[in-house]
Amino acid sequence: MSSNVLPVEFTDLLASAQRSAVHLEMRDAYAVDYERGPFAKWREGFRYDPADRASWWRPWLDLVRETVARGVVIRRARIVSEPVSEYTRFLYDNTFTNVAAGEQVRWLPRRRTGAIALPANDFWVIDGQVVRWNHFTGSGASAGGEVTDDPAAAKLCSEALDAVWARAIPHDQYEIH
Repeated sequence: MSSNVLPVEFTDLLASAQRSAVHLEMRDAYAVDYERGPFAKWREGFRYDPADRASWWRPWLDLVRETVARGVVIRRARIVSEPVSEYTRFLYDNTFTNVAAGEQVRWLPRRRTGAIALPANDFWVIDGQVVRWNHFTGSGASAGGEVTDDPAAAKLCSEALDAVWARAIPHDQYEIH
């Protein structure tokens, strides 16, 4: 697969979306700071109060809300192993923030992905044409991103996301196991 690597900041990339921005997450855990930060607080029992929007609203959610307000559909699918990891429970408990900002979120148990051709990396696809690969280390830390407008990559990722989306369970219907 050839690749045109484009030097684009993610916020600029999302701001360029005109129709759609789709995201596929496939890891059961991402690098988290077990000693401090939102995941650590969650582990200690802290939960955001959906009614106290000021306590959990953050710049990412502003960007999502602004993007959706421009008429862009944002879809996020998460492939998860079951029983889910502690980190997936954390994500699940906080997904209401993504939904409140306007994202559509679905969950797909990993056991239901066997017949889907999936890229090796998490990704975003903007307007079906530009892919942002998210690279991670073995421990789940970010290893940076890569942006390409290669049509074969865009097709692979778009088809993978569509196949996952068709099988996935909407957030409000998914029960974690």
